Amino acid sequence: MSEKILLVDGHSIINRAFYGVTNLTNSQGLHTNAVFGFLNTLFKVLEEEKPDYITVAFDVKAPTFRHEMYAEYKGTRKPMPEELHEQVPVLKKLLHAMGILTMEKAGLEADDLLGTVAKRSEKRGLEVTVLSGDRDLLQLATEHIRIRMPKTKGGVTEIENYNTQDVINRYQITPLQVIELKALMGDSSDNIPGVPGIGEKTATSLVVKYGTIENAYAHVEEITPNRAKEALRNHYDMAKLSKTLATINIDCGCEYDWEKARLGNIYTQEAYEILKELEFKNMLSRFSVEAPANEAIEKSFLTVSDLGGAENIFEKAGKRERLAFELIRENGAVLALSLALSGEEVYIFPVQGFLTEGWLTERLSRTLTGVKEIVCLGLKEQLGFLEVKEPKAFRDVEIGAYLLNPLKDSYSGEELAGEYLSLSVPSRAELFGKQPLNGILEEKPEEFCIYAGYLSYVLYEVFPLVEKRLQDEGMEALYHDMEMPLVFTLHSMEQAGIQVEAEELKSYGDALAVRIGELEKEIYVEAGEEFNINSPKQLGVILFDKMGMKGGKKTKTGYSTSAEVLEKLAPDHPIVSHILEYRQLTKLKSTYADGLAGYIGADRRIHTTFQQTITATGRLSSVEPNLQNIPIRMELGRLIRKVFVPAEGYTLLDADYSQIELRVLAHMSGDENLIQAYREAQDIHRLTASQVFHIPFDQVTDLQRRNAKAVNFGIVYGISSFGLSQDLSITRKEAQEYIEKYFETYPRIKEFLDGCVKEAREKGYVTTMFGRRRQVPELKSSNFMQRSFGERVAMNAPIQGTAADIIKLAMIRVDRRLREEGLRSRLLLQVHDELLVEAHCEETEKVKEILSEEMHGAAKLSVPLEIDMKQGKNWYEAH
Repeated sequence: MSEKILLVDGHSIINRAFYGVTNLTNSQGLHTNAVFGFLNTLFKVLEEEKPDYITVAFDVKAPTFRHEMYAEYKGTRKPMPEELHEQVPVLKKLLHAMGILTMEKAGLEADDLLGTVAKRSEKRGLEVTVLSGDRDLLQLATEHIRIRMPKTKGGVTEIENYNTQDVINRYQITPLQVIELKALMGDSSDNIPGVPGIGEKTATSLVVKYGTIENAYAHVEEITPNRAKEALRNHYDMAKLSKTLATINIDCGCEYDWEKARLGNIYTQEAYEILKELEFKNMLSRFSVEAPANEAIEKSFLTVSDLGGAENIFEKAGKRERLAFELIRENGAVLALSLALSGEEVYIFPVQGFLTEGWLTERLSRTLTGVKEIVCLGLKEQLGFLEVKEPKAFRDVEIGAYLLNPLKDSYSGEELAGEYLSLSVPSRAELFGKQPLNGILEEKPEEFCIYAGYLSYVLYEVFPLVEKRLQDEGMEALYHDMEMPLVFTLHSMEQAGIQVEAEELKSYGDALAVRIGELEKEIYVEAGEEFNINSPKQLGVILFDKMGMKGGKKTKTGYSTSAEVLEKLAPDHPIVSHILEYRQLTKLKSTYADGLAGYIGADRRIHTTFQQTITATGRLSSVEPNLQNIPIRMELGRLIRKVFVPAEGYTLLDADYSQIELRVLAHMSGDENLIQAYREAQDIHRLTASQVFHIPFDQVTDLQRRNAKAVNFGIVYGISSFGLSQDLSITRKEAQEYIEKYFETYPRIKEFLDGCVKEAREKGYVTTMFGRRRQVPELKSSNFMQRSFGERVAMNAPIQGTAADIIKLAMIRVDRRLREEGLRSRLLLQVHDELLVEAHCEETEKVKEILSEEMHGAAKLSVPLEIDMKQGKNWYEAH
């Protein structure tokens, strides 16, 4: 069997890791996220490839270029961010400590080194793997040179593999024709100019038809479409230069010694010490003397397919203190159950024969009744298959991992295995691609068993580590008393859904279409011609070139026509007001009038999905469809709420916390003036205007009150004088005076906000009243804008996060009371600080009482929590 060599594009992989991994720093303030991500990818590939040789190639900072014009293009790359730049020497030091050969040479790029060594190694008879995120390297692919490219889809990293046929299948061209493709379409990430006006689709068709740019140019008169013909005719010299830039040098004259690249034990004491400095605690176990060297943990899992054997295992499982499970599902049906009774006892029960879905889920539900700790991942999505009698026993690892690091975008089993166990577990996509699991179960039962077994094995092993960290970081109560009970509340809300009048929705959409048509005609008349209103480029030409409006901002693709730009022009130009209205109405029609219709189920209800592990502040989000983003500012947008109605015999009750974030600010800051005002039920915005503008309370105008309101809420979000000046259309100096006067009025608020920023700088995070943490890595950035954003986050996250925690507690309490009292009424929606209940007409007064008691009682603040409650025959009336 041939030996293998792994060649790694160092800068490509560390760059990808830098942007793909949450910003991490050690206690010395050194950024470490890129090194961490690089190592995770490297360990994963090492365990999959098991190479005999390894080399990591790097670019030299200031190379001389392989073409006299190369520097003009590749030399204009954006400089590497300082936070990434400081990590490159750390990575090189670590690789040397691990005994991994690195290569770099002035005058050559990493891809030249990789290309040369790859081709030499192929001639030597080695099987070659090149790991890179750069598509340029696909030109190296052969039967014996495989290019592996990490891609992140939906928060999960997959590695795509390319030999010759894979390139042809994916791009319709051969590996060497990748050079021709880049010559035509260019590559902005690599500063290859390409031919202006030719994109990937046209470039691909030209390469497929003509093979090379030279042949395409020889037949330039035949090329269609006409713009492509003109582009190549006028810019052929650019195409030739781009071809030179895109061609990797596969014989660059560098020296290479395979014996120096031979892979030995990379888990050295020297590397261990560096990892300790970097504070990669979860990776240290790989490097300890007792740890197995450079091998993935191989687990043996048992498939159970007979009824008697399954019954015996469930009997045994019911006597355990802790177990982990995952129902493996596809297209709404259960395919198998993965069940871990310990790290050594993992069973897979495929749905087949007597082991039907109904028998498995019923037997599992019965087994779970007596278990004290039931560990799972994504519990809410599995609850529909279970009969749960004791919710308190469940432990969702995804939610625990989210609390520990809310900045991540995914908490999959394979990621948890890498982070907490230093174990490389292949994802479903890596193992099976896009093949349906049902087919895998039938055709490759052994591979399916390994995949399924790791699902529950990882959860069983990871949860104690997650729980220990939750205890250490003071979030155990937050996890057990708030986030886990909320899973069950959200599940029941999703199951209930909300009724929608389909005909009303259609009528609403029709009315919008009429008004959109009227606006189109008015805009065309005002512009003096018809054009694509939805095209920013065409709109910019009409407004700034043809109509000569001042204030246009040029971008690479034309004038900016953002809402911010147009809103400044609207008061003086009717066409701009009409365009803004047109945009609002077309969005309303596509997103809501048309978009919602597709979500109405056979029960005439829409069942949204609530996401619990998405936002960094702890707020919930809603998808498919998003019902938390229903417009409220414009009347026509608010009217969409009329289509949401209660079932027959029910009414809708809407309860909304009043100014909850300002009340939280009063409590957390301890500002006596603000606390006193709330205790006396004063109009906070009018009072602020009175004190900030030094006007008697009863003489404050509506405009002054609106301005004070903008200041009040702006302070919560750490608003700057520039931001406030934009909001109120005043000068920056005036805005700064407003802010200074505000802090003179409420001095403890300034102390509190400054204290939040200080705490974030010292600890790296801020906390809510309930102990929820929000890391603020942006404060250590060398970029001023990033640091400023970090300061605003540090000020706002404790307030917004606490408000989110209070509404979550209110949801749990309201839902629990409705159930405990045996009512038919049910909680349907949560939108920011608002709860919507479908109340049975006979229970309306009781539900009002429950909403009032439970929402008021959700938290004890130094100021009263107040709610506004309304009732109606649709959501519009109720709100």
